Amino acid sequence: MNRRPFCVALTGGIAAGKSLVAARFAQLGVPVLDTDAIARELTTVGGAALPAIAAAFGSTYLTPEGALDRAAMRALVFADSAARRRLEAILHPMILAVVRERLARAQAAYVLLVVPLLAETWGDYRPLVDRVLVVDCDPAQQIKRLIARDGIDADLAQRMLAAQAGRTERLALADDVIDNRGTVTALSAAVDRLHALYLQLSAAAPPLSRSG
Repeated sequence: MNRRPFCVALTGGIAAGKSLVAARFAQLGVPVLDTDAIARELTTVGGAALPAIAAAFGSTYLTPEGALDRAAMRALVFADSAARRRLEAILHPMILAVVRERLARAQAAYVLLVVPLLAETWGDYRPLVDRVLVVDCDPAQQIKRLIARDGIDADLAQRMLAAQAGRTERLALADDVIDNRGTVTALSAAVDRLHALYLQLSAAAPPLSRSG
């Protein structure tokens, strides 16, 4: 019977530190599937999601080269919840299909699956996930990091944060939590400890069917 690897879902609020955590797991040799990266693949020039996005939103939200205009779309969806839901309805099923296919082909003790909107899409991802890791930090730190990272104003940063599930919802799913209010060194040490745990768990637990 075909099997898929043990799957750890990584989630957290925007600018909580998911990328740093995922990068450390990758340094340790863990395959990383990132749903945001898959979304970018689907919306770059020639991406499979672009025809549906253009039909739903118009060519105004495409660049002259034919890719998604991310800045324009971000401004729209974080000001208009109905538009955000329309975009998610296009992208999420496509992303999930890619995740299923790549997870089925992965050859590793375990795979890290990065899903920023895991709490919002838990029903879709639950059959694929064996354990949930949440990266957590104070919302005020998220706002500060988001403004610095994306060069946006505080109002948009607040709207982006408010559009996601809250900390309570994410933490309710967590098997493991990394508190990212400290240093990068502390974060890396936490990842290293969890990597050892996940290797043990993946060796002990029978993997689920790829069709599951």
